[in-house]
Amino acid sequence: MKKIVLTGGGTAGHVTPNIALLPRLKELGYDIYYIGSYSGIEKKLITDCGIPYTGISTGKLRRYFDLKNLTDPLRVQKGFYEARKALKEIRPDIVFSKGGFVSVPVVHAARVLKIPVICHESDITPGLANRLCIPAASKVCCNFPETLKNLPKEKAVLTGTPIRAELMAGDRSRALAFTGLPDDKPFLMIIGGSLGAQAVNEAVRAALPELLPQFRIIHLCGKGKLDNSLVGTEGYVQYEYISEELPDLFALADVVISRAGANAICELLALRKPNLLIPLSAKASRGDQILNAKSFEKQGFSVVLEEEAVTTESLTEAVRSLYENRRQYIDAMEKNQATDAIQLITELLETYRK
Repeated sequence: MKKIVLTGGGTAGHVTPNIALLPRLKELGYDIYYIGSYSGIEKKLITDCGIPYTGISTGKLRRYFDLKNLTDPLRVQKGFYEARKALKEIRPDIVFSKGGFVSVPVVHAARVLKIPVICHESDITPGLANRLCIPAASKVCCNFPETLKNLPKEKAVLTGTPIRAELMAGDRSRALAFTGLPDDKPFLMIIGGSLGAQAVNEAVRAALPELLPQFRIIHLCGKGKLDNSLVGTEGYVQYEYISEELPDLFALADVVISRAGANAICELLALRKPNLLIPLSAKASRGDQILNAKSFEKQGFSVVLEEEAVTTESLTEAVRSLYENRRQYIDAMEKNQATDAIQLITELLETYRK
């Protein structure tokens, strides 16, 4: 039996591409294992898939002062030893890393044990965790053509991002039954990522009086970010996090407001959903979402509204314009020649495994 260890976590964007690979890996005869953090979002997502899961210690590598910067290196070091122990027990043929800080000790433990590693970078510029992993990798898969110049030439492979097949099989009628919303207006869905997006949530809620006359609204607001004062608002439903019903909600949505995480926007592209992107501000990030959003805007796939420019008026105007011109965005997305990321990545895994 061939064995593979998958790793990555911190947000759903570091996990869902791994989940998308599972059916093909099983077809190829792999025994699949996962190494993630003790209690990150990846633990529930992966154990729900029935995959054996090992938790390790992990720490975040911050670019700003925080007292945890003094202790997190010790957590990373502990995670390295825990990952090495797990890899020795599993004895995988290869490791596939989707990024996030939990992947760093796993990848470097694999290097020490001479286990081949394939990494995947979704954003245009590699994040810090992946930059630390790249020297230990045999190949580095990427999502955007622009990323190739930011990677070692001999390691870089343009594959795209694996998309879960079930996302393409949503059912509109099931979504109507689930939300309880009437089917008498266009549907606007807001999705801020697995952790939610407070700035987007606040902007959308402030704009509800302007948006509800034209749209039925489905708001995925993130864990702990429900607004109880809005429960029962006609035409508006909110959820902390959706998993099983997500394909159905996408099938129902006419237009989508989203952050600009690479996996999220690639799913919107695959689903041909006209979208308004509000990238995470450069003040709160390394600016990767801004670059992702500008790439999609340049290709005609998206409307982009910078977080600093979001007001009730600008948000409402952007959503209305997006809906009125939705056909041109759908046409642009339909012309996109998408790669078969799952096929390309699994071919690499087959080539480089021990």
